[in-house]
Amino acid sequence: MTDWITTPIDARIVRGALDLERTAHGVLPHRLPAWARKQFPDAYLHMVEAQPSGVRLAFRTRATAVELDVLARKTVYQGAPAQPDGVYELLVDGRPSGRASVSGGTVHTVDMATGATVTRPGPPDTVRFTELSGGMKDVEIWLPQTEITELIALRTDAPAEPAPDRGRRVWLHHGSSISHGSTAGSPTTTWPALAAARGGVELINLGLSGNSLLDPFLARTMRDTPADLISLKIGINLVNADLIRLRGFSPAVHGFLDTLREGHPTTPLLVVSPILCPMHEDTPGPGAFDSDALSAGKLRFRATGDPAERAAGKLTLNVIRDELSRITAQRAADDPHLHYLDGRSLYGEADFRQLPLPDRLHPDAAGHRRIGERFADRAFGAGGPFAVGGA
Repeated sequence: MTDWITTPIDARIVRGALDLERTAHGVLPHRLPAWARKQFPDAYLHMVEAQPSGVRLAFRTRATAVELDVLARKTVYQGAPAQPDGVYELLVDGRPSGRASVSGGTVHTVDMATGATVTRPGPPDTVRFTELSGGMKDVEIWLPQTEITELIALRTDAPAEPAPDRGRRVWLHHGSSISHGSTAGSPTTTWPALAAARGGVELINLGLSGNSLLDPFLARTMRDTPADLISLKIGINLVNADLIRLRGFSPAVHGFLDTLREGHPTTPLLVVSPILCPMHEDTPGPGAFDSDALSAGKLRFRATGDPAERAAGKLTLNVIRDELSRITAQRAADDPHLHYLDGRSLYGEADFRQLPLPDRLHPDAAGHRRIGERFADRAFGAGGPFAVGGA
């Protein structure tokens, strides 16, 4: 019989979360602080910020077996293809050492036609990793990036302590569902997680599906979060939400950057424009589900705007890239730590021909890997804005 040791789950061992909410079961990691969540009580935003992309437990132990009790909340979109269970990934001394999933948990079903939701409560489950080496080691358990996860108990067969601070720089990133990793294969293979591993940095991922919208509460959150490196990936949600016109977009970008600089006046700050997305390159939003594809059991998106509407200030990806390039060049004259990266250098026309977007909007697992590797090369590599010692 195993003699289990229970380690408290608190901020000492949870990384990548900005808030831990005490629940009836344990703790729920959040990627937005409580005050920010109150400012926009939107059900979808609250769902995606609680999906723990980039959140992991990090501890040091000699244990050969680890158990983590969780209560998962899975989201099912009625009419869309079924999604696989979320993946929990184990890293030992930074190396992939195991994967697991849970079948239990609460199921939240969304009717994509009407927006109606039904929630069916379910039981907790346990994630197990066994046959680990017996020596002292750093262990990380990365939580599923698209599955809300309440953490109930962490057990090991030897004492565990918080992982030591290795002096790695902290990279704070904000973006859309692509940064969130909604279509990545696992939590450590979202493009930001892949880039962070190659860059040797600690990731705080504020990629929020459908919610990279220049919200002031997000700018204040980033302003107040300690970080050594900051990046913003701006554009696709503003187009497919059809949220704003060009007249409002440019001041909003300036305001977002002004707020960041209040808390991080000299931190390397990289603005990244959208990757290639052919349906929105020159066609405005809003974006919509492709009903014909849904009726065939496939998930695809389409642009519903008219290219002629650009004359009235509607945004497209090309309009956004041009404006972001202009704004960052203008500001960089007085801010040498501000940089710009065209997202098409991460995923462009040649990549689309080789690795097309399966749903016309999001890259697949191979696309995430390509974007992560290229971002690491351009941002963390020699001469990049995030290179050790600076660009």
